[in-house]
Amino acid sequence: MSESRSGKPASCWEVSTPALPGRTFQGSISVVDPIVDADSRTIRVVARIPNSERVLRPGMSANVAVTFSERPNSLVIPDAPSPTARSRASRPTCRERRSFLPASRQGQSDPVCYGGMRPSSRTSPHNFLRSGAPPGSRLAIALAASLALAGLLASCSGSKGGRGFSMPPVPVEVSEVRPQVVRDQFRAVGSIESDEIIEVVSELNAIVASLPFAEGQPVAREALIAQLDDREIRASAQHAEAQREWSQSNADRAQKLFDQQLTSQQQLDDARTNLKIAEADEALAKARLAKTRIRAPFSGMIGRRRVSPGAYLKAGDVITELARVDDMKVTFTAPERYLEVSTPALPGRTFQGSISVVDPIVDADSRTIRVVARIPNSERVLRPGMSANVAVTFSERPNSLVIPDEAVFAEGNQSFVFVVKPDSTVARAAIELGSRDSSRVEVLQGLEPGTTIVRTGHQKLFDGAHVMPIPEQAMAAGGGAAPAGAGGARGAAAPAGAKAPAGGSKSAGSAPAGSPKGGGASGSPGGAR
Repeated sequence: MSESRSGKPASCWEVSTPALPGRTFQGSISVVDPIVDADSRTIRVVARIPNSERVLRPGMSANVAVTFSERPNSLVIPDAPSPTARSRASRPTCRERRSFLPASRQGQSDPVCYGGMRPSSRTSPHNFLRSGAPPGSRLAIALAASLALAGLLASCSGSKGGRGFSMPPVPVEVSEVRPQVVRDQFRAVGSIESDEIIEVVSELNAIVASLPFAEGQPVAREALIAQLDDREIRASAQHAEAQREWSQSNADRAQKLFDQQLTSQQQLDDARTNLKIAEADEALAKARLAKTRIRAPFSGMIGRRRVSPGAYLKAGDVITELARVDDMKVTFTAPERYLEVSTPALPGRTFQGSISVVDPIVDADSRTIRVVARIPNSERVLRPGMSANVAVTFSERPNSLVIPDEAVFAEGNQSFVFVVKPDSTVARAAIELGSRDSSRVEVLQGLEPGTTIVRTGHQKLFDGAHVMPIPEQAMAAGGGAAPAGAGGARGAAAPAGAKAPAGGSKSAGSAPAGSPKGGGASGSPGGAR
């Protein structure tokens, strides 16, 4: 039976080796190490492979194929190349473009190619539209010309009627002011550690007789982990026990003779001293004998074997690892409060915990305090060594008014937003800000729930300006592109619970408060950009 070691668990394994080309070997999981390597963030896994032909040898390299699931009737199509790859594949080369020239100029050099059209001073927009320009370019030029012509006609017709020129409504993206839960939070990255974790080592120089534990399985307290060869130590313990019995008999005899005044006090004291020495020698021999049976000091999950039966161990050699995983610790640097923990190894899951230790000493280099939080791990899905994303909540306000961060603009020390009225005109409203993050801001005063505000496109607005409101959901469905006249406003992340618009918007945190980039909670009003 050979073993193949990898960094990820699975249910079905196929192993091949360059030493035996064309052959594969089926295996199965036997051990999943309960401890994650803190440097590589991987779990050590042992798979067992039958080797009845004895063609596999220890030390051979292994190519491991892991099958997580199998779907026999799935429909499969070829993967389409990317648009860039298609355009590059269909683009004609310069040599191919020279063949498009008249026959009289076939031999002339053409050092520069422009998408299938040679540069010419007589190239006009009309000719360009008829040339080999991409369809998107032709459509954009035609649309721009149509818009310009429509604007010119509109202005001319307006001057004939005597009404003068009027600005059309400005398309803007709007958002509704809604009450949401606001949390002042501090975010940090920590490391998940076991509440108790040890390396099980030998205290003696001896040969391993047996390892009666199941790798990667729970073990109880005082369970036998390793049995060392104890023949010499057991004989020594028996010798010490016999010496103690002999000294005990001498001490009893000396006591009787002393009671009969047939011996001196010195002889009695010597007999008692010899008895105490013999008892100490026996206790030492029994302690050494007990060390040949290595037992679990606490209940937990045991790791993989580091040695095999028959190996010679020196004092301090590691046999395996033992970790208590019912309660885990997360170590990070943050202030003390409530706690939520997630890990990239388990996406979509969060674990509630509480601060247990706040280091009383501040680190002189980083000026931070080391904090330890405890997390229940009854399902035993968290493993020591995993990375942890920590969110510490300082305060929570359930009915706070929240608006997108890009809707706010400032004049001096005062922050404003544009409020959309029922007649599609806008008015500036002064607001007082609370805590904010990279995408949302809390409004303390100045707005009411249900108010519609301009989210993007306020750069060209003024009091009384007419706008064409476009809901943020429509912008998200349209790919997040700003409409004409929006002034190039940034896209922004939607509030919690809404779908974020596509197109490179900033990601929103779990709460609008207290997690500015770079760490550190903020509960004070943030200044508007």
